[in-house]
Amino acid sequence: MTVMEPETADETGTAGKAAEADLCAARNAVHPRPDGEDRYTISEVAACTGLTAHTLRWYERIGLMPHVDRSHTGQRRFTNKDLDWLAFVGKLRLTGMPVAAMVQYAELVRAGEHTVGERRELLETTRRDVCHRIAELQGTLAVLDYKIDMYSEKTSP
Repeated sequence: MTVMEPETADETGTAGKAAEADLCAARNAVHPRPDGEDRYTISEVAACTGLTAHTLRWYERIGLMPHVDRSHTGQRRFTNKDLDWLAFVGKLRLTGMPVAAMVQYAELVRAGEHTVGERRELLETTRRDVCHRIAELQGTLAVLDYKIDMYSEKTSP
């Protein structure tokens, strides 16, 4: 299941769908997608995502990760789709979305297409929260810029 459809914002701030991206590969070079045949161990996924193996197991236990396949020895085997999902979950974490809401979103995705409206609502609420925080940070940045300019004038010859 690919649940991430990256969007790009135009100058008006509205979003338009962009081509699907390889989200893990798009991360910085510190966490490149592991080489392989679409079956990765938990340590490879941890290296790719920056998450710990403990966190990956926890995500699976609480229902944030879909069912992860196992090898014949019982070891988890993650796919590229799992990596894409984890990249999306990472973006949700950065928004400040509570874990319970992320789990709710994951459950809605697994429930099927009839939940698209609920998923959209959840993401729109998160987007409003993010926009509010950005506005607060822009105000804070303006104060910092003012102070820096003020000190620059006092220290210039």
